Amino acid sequence: MRFVQRLLIGCGIAATMVTGMAGGALAADPIKIGIPVGLSGANSVVAPSVVQSAELAAEEINAAGGILGRQIELVVADDASGAQGAQRAFDSLVFQDKVDVLISMETSAARNAGLPIVNRGKVPYIYTSFYEGKSCSPWMYVNAWVPEQQVAPIVDHFMKEFGAKTFYLVGSDYAFGRGMLEFTRSYVEANGGTVLGEEYLPMDGSDWTAIISKLKAANPDALITSTAGGAPNVTLTKQLRAAGVTIPYGNLAVDEGTAATMGADAEGIFIAASYLTSIDSPENKAFLAAMEKKFGADLKTPNDLSVPQYEAIYLYKAAVEKAGSTDPEAVIKALGEVSVQGPRGHIQMNKQRHTPLTMYLGQVRADGSVDVIATFENVDPGDQCPQLAN
Repeated sequence: MRFVQRLLIGCGIAATMVTGMAGGALAADPIKIGIPVGLSGANSVVAPSVVQSAELAAEEINAAGGILGRQIELVVADDASGAQGAQRAFDSLVFQDKVDVLISMETSAARNAGLPIVNRGKVPYIYTSFYEGKSCSPWMYVNAWVPEQQVAPIVDHFMKEFGAKTFYLVGSDYAFGRGMLEFTRSYVEANGGTVLGEEYLPMDGSDWTAIISKLKAANPDALITSTAGGAPNVTLTKQLRAAGVTIPYGNLAVDEGTAATMGADAEGIFIAASYLTSIDSPENKAFLAAMEKKFGADLKTPNDLSVPQYEAIYLYKAAVEKAGSTDPEAVIKALGEVSVQGPRGHIQMNKQRHTPLTMYLGQVRADGSVDVIATFENVDPGDQCPQLAN
């Protein structure tokens, strides 16, 4: 059964209806923002926070008069966190719902499956998830981090502070897991370290016992993991703790929201992120206050997967206003020229369809919050899509 949820948001009131049910739009001819996201599957742990961020952005923009006088309508479709579900979700959003833009946090498997549909439909697409890098399309921009921005802080810290020389790598067996660890291996070896082992489990796998046994037998100085965001992070970390693994542990995929759901199991994990709730800026404080006011007790912890979604909707607004219309080609041109000052700071997708970012090295506390150890300003995303350089 096709799941599509429309969120017609205006002036602080959100009305929800499922496709096929009767309902009236709050404004004629709304701008439709399609959000394919993993409401089920591996990303189901983090997807609710992404949808909440999108709802707040839409509500704020609509309350201020919309985009070029038009209200925003969010159309949310479950991609089931994988390729098959993404093909259905993208196809329905692009060709049935005829959305004006796609803005979404997804697994790399879902993104890769959806991109051919984006290219065929010629719909602007802002990808808001951190990922393994070098995914390029004339219709896609990315406002989240890539390995060139995220891996070095963790590896450098382990080498300098713990004297780590040997590493073990564990990941989910798909584009993100393998891509992140391929970059990590290269970085470790380029800096004089050694990778003793590299192991993968299918994205929907949950029994890490055999891999943890190999890890313990190898006896490395440090562990770095790259799993599908959400559920695999939870199962792997829980089993590592149960097995008594206490070496420095860097997780390239855990976000602050997921860490909060993991409880004491997450304590001590090192992460590198472009967003943490502790960022001390007027924009972040205003964002957190607005999220708390809107969602109250139902608020999911804002995180490095949900905040880029909020900012991306404002980037799209800026691009449409610069272009003077929702014309896809005009918007694509404008997306590389506009910027926003959001909860993460200054965001502009002007480096080969990617964005320089301030990165934070942190360590998770027992309550899921994160101690910031170091801050790295304006980290360049490196060479991603030179054929699409602005």
